[in-house]
Amino acid sequence: MFLATGDSFRTIVSSYRVGVSTVCKIVPQVVTAIWDCLVEDYMAVPTTDTWRSIAEGLQEWWNFPLCYGAVDGKHVVIKAPPNSGSQFHNSGGTFSIVLLAVGDAKYCFRVINVGGYGRTSDGGILANSAFGQALQAGTLGPQPHVFVTDRAFPLRRNLMRPFPGRSLPPGRRVFNYCLSRAWLVVENAFGILSSQWRMYQ
Repeated sequence: MFLATGDSFRTIVSSYRVGVSTVCKIVPQVVTAIWDCLVEDYMAVPTTDTWRSIAEGLQEWWNFPLCYGAVDGKHVVIKAPPNSGSQFHNSGGTFSIVLLAVGDAKYCFRVINVGGYGRTSDGGILANSAFGQALQAGTLGPQPHVFVTDRAFPLRRNLMRPFPGRSLPPGRRVFNYCLSRAWLVVENAFGILSSQWRMYQ
């Protein structure tokens, strides 16, 4: 109920007539058990064949070649932890942690990083994540494949973002359109996640 509705623990307490301390123990235990039991089936570390399959899907469905996935971050609003200062305070004026993810052509998450501070930029969270370090080292698969992002991320050989500016020549406008179509898969995946599990809203 907590994951699906996003209700506070106090609302759950009144619905199920149990103590607040009981709910505070049950929710983390259940979430940990779900992750431990399902991680290997649904979030296994992608292999070279998996990356190739993702690239084929993005070529077929979104007409973007040589792409291993779309990268973006989502701020999940939280209550500020005690003595955390401004670490979780984001530019929107709320407290949050950041969920960084790589999405494929069918709106599935293939790699995630949870727990980045709300004040940190998406590019900073990527750089500090295990995925970002593997990306920097070039160990995620053969070149010239890339990941597509938005303007919040740096431009690298294997991390492609749109051309900046508004008055662009036609070729760059077409490229930005094609890249944005491929990148929207991860945005749509976050939208699906938030609609099904309202705690992410």
